[in-house]
Amino acid sequence: MIRFRFSLSWLMLPLLASLSFLAVAEPLDGAAQALHLIGYIGADYPATVAHGQIIDAGEYQEQLEFLDVLQGLIVALPAQAGRAELEQGVRDLHQAIVQRQPGDEVAGAARKLGARLAELYQVAQTPVLTPDPERGAPLYAQHCSVCHGDTGLGDGPAGIGLEPAPANLRDAARLDRLSLYDLYNTLGLGIEGTDMPAFADQLDERQRWDLAAYIAGFSAAPAQGQTRFAMSELAGRTPAEIDAAGGDVAAFRAQRAHPVLEQRGPQQLIGYTRSTLERSLQAYREGDREQAYDLSVGAYLEGFELVEGALDNLDAVQRKTTERALMAYRQALQDGAGVAQAVQALEQAKVELDKSAALLADGAMDDSLSFFASLLILLREGLEAILVLAAILAFLRNTGQQQAVRSVHVGWGLALLAGVATWAVAAYLIDISGAQRELLEGATALFASVVLLWVGVWMHDRRHAAAWQDYIKSSLVGGGGRFGFAVLAFFSVYRELFEVILFYETLWLQAGPAGHGAVLAGAAAALVLLIGLAWVILRGSRKLPLATFFGVNAVLLCVLSVVFAGHGVAALQEAGVLGTRPVAFFEFDWLGIHADAWSLSAQGLALAGIALLYGRSLLGERRRAAAQA
Repeated sequence: MIRFRFSLSWLMLPLLASLSFLAVAEPLDGAAQALHLIGYIGADYPATVAHGQIIDAGEYQEQLEFLDVLQGLIVALPAQAGRAELEQGVRDLHQAIVQRQPGDEVAGAARKLGARLAELYQVAQTPVLTPDPERGAPLYAQHCSVCHGDTGLGDGPAGIGLEPAPANLRDAARLDRLSLYDLYNTLGLGIEGTDMPAFADQLDERQRWDLAAYIAGFSAAPAQGQTRFAMSELAGRTPAEIDAAGGDVAAFRAQRAHPVLEQRGPQQLIGYTRSTLERSLQAYREGDREQAYDLSVGAYLEGFELVEGALDNLDAVQRKTTERALMAYRQALQDGAGVAQAVQALEQAKVELDKSAALLADGAMDDSLSFFASLLILLREGLEAILVLAAILAFLRNTGQQQAVRSVHVGWGLALLAGVATWAVAAYLIDISGAQRELLEGATALFASVVLLWVGVWMHDRRHAAAWQDYIKSSLVGGGGRFGFAVLAFFSVYRELFEVILFYETLWLQAGPAGHGAVLAGAAAALVLLIGLAWVILRGSRKLPLATFFGVNAVLLCVLSVVFAGHGVAALQEAGVLGTRPVAFFEFDWLGIHADAWSLSAQGLALAGIALLYGRSLLGERRRAAAQA
């Protein structure tokens, strides 16, 4: 796909190429084309000379021809005072190549020329949304591996016999002379006269940045240093530039291959959401609906979603109202609404964002608010997990299944360890993005919903003593049964613990050093309440008749299954995986009820599953009763 060696044929007619750009390209397209050539001159020239001697005559000649095309592109740009400076820069670059100056010097001059061009003609070299190499991996497999090979060595089946051969994307020396923007630019523009196509009509901006980050990973090792680079540096500079400046080049390579969200305050995050939404609307006006939708999702996940915890501590209603307005704008884009309707939806979202920003302006919270926010976070998130664990443990103890009890303890114990590991990773190794958080929340909630439904119906089927005795005799509470309880305990606790960790990280920062004591006191109070609730449930369950106890637990778990189904779909909607479809219905967040057709449909499906399985159970009981009669 990407060629780092240009074929001679496509540059034989530089005049025709420059006239073509004049005829069909916008000025900024010409600037992007010029940056494309400058980047590859800086990347390819060093391999053509050594100690003033030409070592690759064909490639060296191509560099001179590149400069002819580049000169035509610069001349075609809109006239302004700085254009003469750029023209002189191209002439200086040409002279340096004619004089066979050292590769590093020519590459450095090319990078400076490119930076000046981008500055003068305001070419954005930084992605709006943080590139995600995980999204880039399947794109590489679909579009690139056929030529460049699965591992980037240039050994793909379709590359056999091509001239020039597909580039080796693991050539670190060459990749070090290319910026992430150079890779992104080439993906969009392609290379005329070669088999490297332009992907601008197949991949939107976000996809090309994701793919560029994935390709950059071929020459990167896991980060070892602590230096953090801004996204503008990661996109616009090369590892060779960082190395020449004495920077941590290994960390730079690693971070541009796996960019992380920059640490920003609440006002910056909300400002990012606003500006990205504006770009989304502009893309929508220009007819690029896919890019507009991607930007609307990114505006939420990389901006507002990261302040939701802080805003929830101050005004949960305003958080929900703002979130709903952002989703309404996103849905307008997805539905193909008129521009006027999209503008109206965006204006409403901006109004709510302004209200949220005003609430967050003061930053710190007083001690009483920190205490109650801390208490409610842990109480709210822990109650569902406590109910599940208490119900399962009481059920197993009442029936003498101590081995299964131990499995439950193992499950929630592992969940605690996984939660601590998640906190450590999020705090010290990586930044968990909004998208990753919502995807994880959604996936675990839906999985837990299915498991809860299964266990609830399982309990219902064994609510009678005879059925329970048959179950014990058949030894169904063996390895498989114990494993199922362990899995249920793990996911029930981990899902809640994951949210608790993220909420407390936000609250800890928001409360400030003076409020840390109140946060800890609130968490301790909530923990005491949760332990007390668990004790009451466990003690009370021992006094219930077996059938009543089983029936109550079955209903409880089935209700939680419906709750988790609603929460899971809502999280996937926030991540942009699923669309939204608002309906006239009440909302009750604690029960996972949202005024959305998809979320309600998921809960309806869970209810239908409960009805179907309970109906099957009822028919089975009637058959057994008839057989005994």
